[in-house]
Amino acid sequence: MAKFRRFIASLVIVCLTAAGFPLHAFAAIVSTHEAMAATGMTAERERVTSFFSRDDVRKSLEEHGVEPQAALDRISALTDDEVQQLAARIDQAPAGGEIIGVLFAVFVILLVTDILGLTKVFPFTRSIR
Repeated sequence: MAKFRRFIASLVIVCLTAAGFPLHAFAAIVSTHEAMAATGMTAERERVTSFFSRDDVRKSLEEHGVEPQAALDRISALTDDEVQQLAARIDQAPAGGEIIGVLFAVFVILLVTDILGLTKVFPFTRSIR
């Protein structure tokens, strides 16, 4: 018991000593190109989110068994590259018509994330975790 107390006391001393050291911050110059790319990604994400907020898209998602809020949550969790790919697919879709390809892409993304155990949107999937 005395060895355990000595070990805990030593551990607390080390932790408290380490907590007193200042943390270092690193800064770098951000180029205009990098700053514009960051705002461009924000605009792309907002454009994709607004697309999935439309009534016709929400109805189509519900017809395919996807909760619209779950799709919006998943969109907010996408990486910048995935958002850019999804925005490109939205741009390629015919105006006022076929959004089936985009909805299919979202369905596949949600299905894969369900199988991987990252989300739970569809009741018919089982996680591999």
